Amino acid sequence: MSAFRTTRRVEFRDTDMAGIMHFSAFFTVLESVEHEFLRSLGLSVVTSDTKGQLGWPRVSASCDFKGAVKFEDQLDIELVIARLGEKSVTYQFTVDHAGRRVAEGKIVAVCCRMSHGQPLQGIAIPKVMVEKLRPFVAGSAS
Repeated sequence: MSAFRTTRRVEFRDTDMAGIMHFSAFFTVLESVEHEFLRSLGLSVVTSDTKGQLGWPRVSASCDFKGAVKFEDQLDIELVIARLGEKSVTYQFTVDHAGRRVAEGKIVAVCCRMSHGQPLQGIAIPKVMVEKLRPFVAGSAS
């Protein structure tokens, strides 16, 4: 299994009046890491194939907070895929600062066909995407 690793710095806009990173800002960080991960594979949360546009709406997002971080702290973030289903991906995130765990998060996204004026329709993840995602599935051989 491979893991995607990146860093983020806590921005002033992400802090509360006490100077601590606000809980809601963690979700923005997790989403931006997901986007960076997909871009690193030549993918995106919005893409097209021969049948039209595809997207990845989130159906679940959670974050457990383990410790506080402040403005200018550097966050070390790791992403693995906890589950790669037929239509969905479950991303698992760990967020550390200075060697200590500060958060653990999860996002579940479903591959959907997006047609103008029509409801989203869950579809099987295209094989080309599955092949790029598979090395990051927890428990898989790399």
